[in-house]
Amino acid sequence: MANELRFDGRVAIVTGAGGGLGRAHALLLASRGAKVVVNDLGGSMHGGGKNSAAADRVVEEIKAAGGEAAANYDSVEEGGRIVQAALDHFGRIDIVINNAGILRDVTFHKMTEEDWDLIYRVHVLGAFRVTHAAWPHLRDQGYGRIIMTASAAGIYGNFGQSNYGMAKLGLVGFANTLALEGQKRNVLVNTIAPLAGSRLTETVLPKEMIEALKPEFVSPLCAYLVHESSTENGGLFEVGGGFFAKLRWERTEGTTLRLGRPFTLEQIASRWDEITSFEKSTHPPTITASMQPVMNNLEAGPSKGGNDLIDVDLALGYEYPSLTSSYDERDLSLYALGVGAAADPLDDKDLRYVYELHRDGFLALPTFGVIPAMGALVEQYKQGTKAPGLNYGFERILHGEQYTEIRRPLPPHAKLTHRMRVKEIFDKGKNAVVITEVRSTDETGEELLYNEYASVVRGAGGWGGGRGPSAEVNTPPERAPDATITEKIGPNQALLYRLSGDVNPLHADPSFAENFGFPRPILHGLCTFGYAARHVLRALDIDPRLFKSIKVRFSDSVFPGETLITEMWKESATKVVFRAKVQERDKVVLSAAAIELYTEIPKPKAKAQAVSAAAVVPAAAQGGGSEDVFIAIHDYLEHNPESVAKTATVFQIKLASPESTWTLDFKNGKGAVVQGTTDAKPDVTLELSDADFIGMATGKLDPMKLYSGGQLKISGNIMASQKLGFLKKIDPEQAKAAVAAHRARKGGGAATTTGAAVVPAAAQGGGSEDVFIAIRDYLERNPESVAKTATVFQIKLASPESTWTLDFKNGKGAVAQGTTDAKPDVTLELSDADFIGMATGKLDPMKLYSGGQLKISGNIMASQKLGFLKKIDPEQAKAAVAAHRQRQAQSGATTTAAPAAAGAQSAAPAASTQVKDVLDQLQGVLGGRAKDINAIVQLKLTSPDQAWVLDFAEGRAELRPGEAKDAAATLTLAGEELVALVRGESPLSSLFQRGKVRVDGDVRVAKRLGLLEGLLAANAGKQS
Repeated sequence: MANELRFDGRVAIVTGAGGGLGRAHALLLASRGAKVVVNDLGGSMHGGGKNSAAADRVVEEIKAAGGEAAANYDSVEEGGRIVQAALDHFGRIDIVINNAGILRDVTFHKMTEEDWDLIYRVHVLGAFRVTHAAWPHLRDQGYGRIIMTASAAGIYGNFGQSNYGMAKLGLVGFANTLALEGQKRNVLVNTIAPLAGSRLTETVLPKEMIEALKPEFVSPLCAYLVHESSTENGGLFEVGGGFFAKLRWERTEGTTLRLGRPFTLEQIASRWDEITSFEKSTHPPTITASMQPVMNNLEAGPSKGGNDLIDVDLALGYEYPSLTSSYDERDLSLYALGVGAAADPLDDKDLRYVYELHRDGFLALPTFGVIPAMGALVEQYKQGTKAPGLNYGFERILHGEQYTEIRRPLPPHAKLTHRMRVKEIFDKGKNAVVITEVRSTDETGEELLYNEYASVVRGAGGWGGGRGPSAEVNTPPERAPDATITEKIGPNQALLYRLSGDVNPLHADPSFAENFGFPRPILHGLCTFGYAARHVLRALDIDPRLFKSIKVRFSDSVFPGETLITEMWKESATKVVFRAKVQERDKVVLSAAAIELYTEIPKPKAKAQAVSAAAVVPAAAQGGGSEDVFIAIHDYLEHNPESVAKTATVFQIKLASPESTWTLDFKNGKGAVVQGTTDAKPDVTLELSDADFIGMATGKLDPMKLYSGGQLKISGNIMASQKLGFLKKIDPEQAKAAVAAHRARKGGGAATTTGAAVVPAAAQGGGSEDVFIAIRDYLERNPESVAKTATVFQIKLASPESTWTLDFKNGKGAVAQGTTDAKPDVTLELSDADFIGMATGKLDPMKLYSGGQLKISGNIMASQKLGFLKKIDPEQAKAAVAAHRQRQAQSGATTTAAPAAAGAQSAAPAASTQVKDVLDQLQGVLGGRAKDINAIVQLKLTSPDQAWVLDFAEGRAELRPGEAKDAAATLTLAGEELVALVRGESPLSSLFQRGKVRVDGDVRVAKRLGLLEGLLAANAGKQS
């Protein structure tokens, strides 16, 4: 056979080869060309006697079959002689199979020291002496393969074999260590745990099973492990009866108790399920990985204390699973009514909070910002999600304080993602305070809301922990209030407010309230919170869009029907201190309260590509590669000099693809980050690819998985590599700022890109369009590739959204933005950024697919045909993009989708041309109408599918392709209907009534779009 695995020129020692497994191993190796030293003492299965006949018979069998072999009769305790025999007969040694063994089965209470020692001497000491004698020869020649023979008795234990089990598991540890020591010299060591019929198993297995378990069923696995093509190292394999499997260690995820306080039996008992449950398990492949929880515990520092109700170490910093929610104008209006707004329906100021078509614009009451966050917390409780270490129920919780910050005025509707974390835990003596923070981001990833919810947990304090801030804040000055508002709360106000999401029966059910010691249901504290904030805005005539934050302490309860008095003091232009009290009982219900204001209305941030929440340092900027990570590390050291002495390690990081070397010196007093090597001798060296390093540093790749998978090599003080954990402490925003500042200092220059690109990275502003321009150019120059590929690809991109069709079935090929009449054979869905990365060779499609970032539907195998991308010449592609850009500039077009390949049929019907003409004309006549709309409008066209942005915000008048995440309204209609609308052939109202146009979002903005009616016809009239 041409592909037969052979051992020609190799010399193997097989101990205990006079029969059973050893004989089968020796015969198989010899039949494949190996020269074999057949070692066998010829003693009994219990270790007594000596006879040369067994080894001689096997040698005769090998020679009779045309092989080469030599017999050796030494005991494995004389390992040096066995190895010397191989050298004397064949001049070298390549393979050692430690197979010799005996049995002395006896229950432990009857076992003698001789029973124990003899098993140890043959199995463990014998394997040591043979291997130790062969080891220098294998290392010096840079090649060797070694097998240890263990047993299921060593792995699982077996009655009457305590001595045998001890020896066999000892061989596993012996082999694992040799595997580490020999790997650099290509000396690989593995262990098999065979199940075979032999004289050693005939006393413990039924006769029928022994006859079915032939030794020759084990030898193929053993022989493969000692073949030069095998790279397996440090493995443990069970084999026998046709079954082949690799074993690994598994342990439960376990639990960790922080150091610095005594551990008790009761703690162990209470966490026994965590300690023993394999529902969550790990498989540490190395001693370094096995020590990871201990290293993490050391890095975490001493225990912060706690008790049966609150374990601070477990709870503090816990991040709940993220949740999503949405709200719209209805939710905002209902909330405003719930906190007393528009009690007078003719009050124009309050009407703006409850009427979405108000002539001056609809406004969100800022304190609504607490509602989505509270809803997310309540949803966590509903789902049964509790922070570990918080072992108390609702009955112990009181809402102590609330802080809410609005990053910018709340839009009329939004989809939010909430990330919750236990931020602080304070010991107040009898009670404890737990502060949970909630960060809420919108669809673009921009943080819109920040909330801190402080819970007083009754009876949970007293462990001696920190009490937290003690100074009084927001204390009203000793003078009359600058303004006061008195308002009676409606008797059904709690029932109205609860419709915003807080459905605690304490606020609605009289009997429930009575059981908690209240004469009747009480008002929600956050309802009082909303009342008071509204009072401040009204009394001081504050634009609600300037509202930045509010902080209050809940001092007492309020009952529906009582009268609330809000007193306020204007401390500065941006801060108002206030308090609220109940008139009837003269009780302060809100204290230590303040509202802070912005000096100008904040605007949404410029939309940047969303960054993974897992990132610890920013992903490398375009062209920057791993350099950005080291810039972030350097910046971190400058801001955190104390971390240098704490880490006290010199790291050398060797990167590949492209190659570079970096030194992190934490021993020189101030710390240094240097590209290249230095005089400082590294304590630990890490070797990995540039891409894997970036993935590891940004939190996308697990260092342990990289290490166990061989993608990360660590040499030197392996344990010191754990100190790179400081990367987790780098603030992503600060790191981004540092990289930006560094780029600015360099004049914006970026490092050269790697040679991996197959099409140019998108030109500035071009996005993925440049890739499709390059594909079109390739098709024009290589028409033969169309018939060869013969596939219709549909590529759906996100962030920003776009759809592209590559038609390789229409004869000449076509590249079109949008969908076509050609049914796609395969559809790929991924982000715009990942597509560019895949097309430029920076991202591996298989990794994107396996990681869920690339979705493929239809004929999955057809996606492989996109391999033609690798044939695109980067320089030619750049030239094509540049030529396309130049044609754009000459024609005055704002942008153009990649056209079909030369000579190809148009992917869209004639209507597409009409739509393009209309859009080109609109660009020139919209400028004078921007102020009439004053919003961003998303225009979605069908037939053909296109997405355009009409940007009329802040005096702009731009028409551009793509999607806008912050559009106030979305207009969806067919291309031909748009043509009819702007030419004056169909009014907007008629299209809407006939279902030809769909309006989403702010209907007031949609109404203003009526100005599009006949816009081109009117303009043509003016020109004539």
